[in-house]
Amino acid sequence: MMTSIWSGVSPIYILLLPFSWLYGLITALIRFSYRCGWIKVHRFRLPIVVIGNLSVGGNGKTPLVVWLVSKLQQRGWRVGVVSRGYGGRADHYPLVLNDATDSKQCGDEPLLIRQRTGAPVAVAPRRADAVAALLHAQPLDVVVTDDGLQHYALGRNIEWVVINGERRFGNGWWLPAGPMRERADRLRSVQCIIVNGGKTYSGEVPMQLNASAVVNVLSGKQQALTSLTSIVAIAGIAHPQSFFATVRAGGVHPILEISFADHQVYQQHMLEVLATPNEQLLMTEKDAVKCRAFARANWWYLPVDVQLPASAEPVLLAPIEQAIMGYRQTNGAGA
Repeated sequence: MMTSIWSGVSPIYILLLPFSWLYGLITALIRFSYRCGWIKVHRFRLPIVVIGNLSVGGNGKTPLVVWLVSKLQQRGWRVGVVSRGYGGRADHYPLVLNDATDSKQCGDEPLLIRQRTGAPVAVAPRRADAVAALLHAQPLDVVVTDDGLQHYALGRNIEWVVINGERRFGNGWWLPAGPMRERADRLRSVQCIIVNGGKTYSGEVPMQLNASAVVNVLSGKQQALTSLTSIVAIAGIAHPQSFFATVRAGGVHPILEISFADHQVYQQHMLEVLATPNEQLLMTEKDAVKCRAFARANWWYLPVDVQLPASAEPVLLAPIEQAIMGYRQTNGAGA
């Protein structure tokens, strides 16, 4: 319902505009308060890189975080990741993830990032607390925050915004009349605009999410997506249709496509009835991190990897590495 209202086609959004104006006023006052120093901004002795968005959900931030963390690790930098941990509920915060942490505690996306990259990850409602917990546990060169563009309590050096190129900004209004957390003019203050699919404009970096191999949730075995037959595809993400489109683009056509709510909490009985033993249950990687404890042999997930233009990588990484070196020179190499 809200998606159709936000699309810019339905006039119903007009009824919600007073609430959007109030939302915009409140967020503007909050941001102004931080800029004026009326509310404390927490800063650390290392660079903070924020990967966020202006609109709600499903833009591709987490795959880009995985890409960035992996690239920085390959260059020898010690990278930590912080997140709000949406969908998780821990006994205490900040929570530094370990091998025993499950998605019910930390949320699905932080767990996915840790499993894909091996980087230290911490979650907390106040991201500054998560950064402090990581630095208390080990030395780091840089911290990447998954989401948090609007979390101004955490000082940052570099901001990247991810846009879904198919939907862009809908009708362009703040919540709830539109999909926007901040209006599009906020793009003028960020260091990089990355567009996931669709059309890109001048100054934007195109991004694609590619998938080829599926992974067995139970065993970890990998094989080609096209080797699976009789697939039942499920997705508990902000925009399930994007996952189903990726599956079809990979050359297979599911016999059934089932959508769940974003951050859906799964139970074994919910999923095992969806596919017979002769069928294959295919899910997103984000779903799979919540299902490993009770997975069946015919359950698979499809990881996606970010592809950016070859020319974009050095342009994106150079300012981050310059910031790291600048902090090292100021604070000493062991910061």
